[in-house]
Amino acid sequence: MSGRPDTPEMADLMETEQPSFQEILACVFGIQNHESRTYLALLDAPDSTVAELADELDRDRSNVNRSLTTLLSKNLVDRRRRLLDPGGYVYEYTAVDLPVAKEMLHTALDEWVENVHAAIGEFGHED
Repeated sequence: MSGRPDTPEMADLMETEQPSFQEILACVFGIQNHESRTYLALLDAPDSTVAELADELDRDRSNVNRSLTTLLSKNLVDRRRRLLDPGGYVYEYTAVDLPVAKEMLHTALDEWVENVHAAIGEFGHED
């Protein structure tokens, strides 16, 4: 759906007998596999910092930060600022609850299916 090299396409998903939740998440939201892995890691470890996720995922902080920016833009994660005792702050990230993410997936797929049905219905009616 997105054409990004590490993003599963709908055709790939349709050819997979039992796609994983990670594959579905990546395909429907047009995110890369490492971004869906970041979401899944946050489900297991809410209120994680970029540094903690980088260690968990064995990725560098800048890549994790980019993944989190994408997930924030897709409303799949929340971010809050935690003040540190010596001063300053750190951001903590939490994945949206799994039932919410599933509902978002259903909604996105339903909208896509409606658009495809509309396109099929309009085929041959162009002027």
